[in-house]
Amino acid sequence: MKEVHNFTIIQRIEHGERYFALVLAHGGTLQSPAPGQFVEALVEDCPGVMLRRPISVHDADPQAGTLTLMVQIVGRGTRKLATLREGDRLNLVYPLGHGFTTEGCKKPLLVGGGAGIAPLLLLAKTLQANEVQPTVLLGGRTAELIPARDAFASLCTLHTATDDGSLGHRGLVVEHPVFNDSYDMIYACGPTPMMKAVARSAAQRGVECEVSLENVMACGVGACLCCVTDTDHGHRCVCKDGPVFNIKNMRRWYEQ
Repeated sequence: MKEVHNFTIIQRIEHGERYFALVLAHGGTLQSPAPGQFVEALVEDCPGVMLRRPISVHDADPQAGTLTLMVQIVGRGTRKLATLREGDRLNLVYPLGHGFTTEGCKKPLLVGGGAGIAPLLLLAKTLQANEVQPTVLLGGRTAELIPARDAFASLCTLHTATDDGSLGHRGLVVEHPVFNDSYDMIYACGPTPMMKAVARSAAQRGVECEVSLENVMACGVGACLCCVTDTDHGHRCVCKDGPVFNIKNMRRWYEQ
């Protein structure tokens, strides 16, 4: 069930110049989001920004009543959110969308890039709670553009790939040696070219794969239709029918 609630910022975590995380306290009973779900954050006192901003849930602790969001600074709205500090309030609509499928998975690979790294932390923790140990592969143009590495490294086996070779394997994530190991599920979130490459490789190898799309999602409930994407079953709203889709239904998307 969707809620609209004012959260209080209790901690701010810097991840370089482009990313930061906000740990938010609910102040009551927190409805636990599924990994891959997102929120719509209200940007207040920012002229010209009328719509909420969609942000993936990075982490959640229902017992402590906290929710963590990782934000990439890309425009006027996220720059305004970057001015928030401990004690400030942030109004959220949550939880939104359909998340990742974790049932039955035994040997998963999590592939993330850029802001797409954010939802994979909660996914990794959820898999571990199900006694499944994931392998994580994170990519970026440079080491500075791969946030939250320490959080992943403390949880599971972490591999990295950078375009310039400043961290881990030099090259694309699909070129990393660990990508060619045997898995029964691949989860991917990040830049569209990266996810399409992961989806094509998974399809060729007959491996189950889910991707979390990063389309612009202005409303979060399927009303504005600005996030529509093409699937094998017609056009679907990413915010309502996704953002996570199984690639079995996305051939028209990843072959473009």
